[in-house]
Amino acid sequence: MLNRIFKDTADIDLHVREGRFQRSLSFITAISSILSGAEVLYEHYRGSYSQRVMYSPIILSPLLMLAGIWAIFSRRAARTLLPISSAITIIDGIVGFGFHVRGIKRKPGGWRNPVANIIMGPPIFAPLLFATSGFLGVIASLLRREDDPEHDLLPGIPRPAPAWMHLLPRGISAEGIAIRQDVREGRFQQGLAVATAVSALFSGIEALYSHYKNNFKYAGLQWSPIVLTPILMAGGIGSVFNRTIARTLLPLASLIALVDGGVGTFFHVRGVARRPGGFRVPVYNIIYGPPVFAPLLFASSGFLGLLASLLRREK
Repeated sequence: MLNRIFKDTADIDLHVREGRFQRSLSFITAISSILSGAEVLYEHYRGSYSQRVMYSPIILSPLLMLAGIWAIFSRRAARTLLPISSAITIIDGIVGFGFHVRGIKRKPGGWRNPVANIIMGPPIFAPLLFATSGFLGVIASLLRREDDPEHDLLPGIPRPAPAWMHLLPRGISAEGIAIRQDVREGRFQQGLAVATAVSALFSGIEALYSHYKNNFKYAGLQWSPIVLTPILMAGGIGSVFNRTIARTLLPLASLIALVDGGVGTFFHVRGVARRPGGFRVPVYNIIYGPPVFAPLLFASSGFLGLLASLLRREK
């Protein structure tokens, strides 16, 4: 039994290091999309959907989820539908970030009263966290599938790039082809380590002012993601420059963040259950109780870090 577990673990590690985990990451993209979409759903409900643009992530979330699931079974969907829906999701997250910044600016005092308005205004980095699922989808679309051979092309011969890439200026297209080839071979540790650090920053700040609104009622637990954020960021940034950090601090901090996100989800669900009416009034208590899926968004930063620690470094 133990030998079987060790063999499966070794196979997973080998597939990740060689960039052969497209179906697995497509599934994770689908889960991430629906979780982040659910978070946006009731956050925008609190905002009464005062602008039509607030419906865009609600529409894109299930579309990206379907694209991710379809990509598990279809190579063509993984090469076409998944990257297109992922790119639109990323663009929507960036646009949403701009609207959230504008929303804070329009509050009384605007940016002259930054602390109060950031805490009480629209969550500034939430749209960028929503875009994380799109980032995972783009990465998944560039990978090889688990059943692909270890070396599906002759050594030194890069895989042909998509036709649209040749429409870009020569310097940009050449760089894009090189990045694509690195991702296909599992060589993008440093890039994903930076993404881990950025994701940790965004989710950590979200946790900070969300828990601040609650006056840190459960200080020991509510401070944990805030304390872990700079550690995970240090692991991500440090991994860019140091292989040892990528093999030690990054996976350790990422694993702790992953566990912390899971524990946080349990306590957020418990917080909803303890509200008047509990789950007998599910819609109201989920919308106005602690954000159920927010800790899982923090855990996703840990997942990115674990994934980065298993990859190889860029050439």
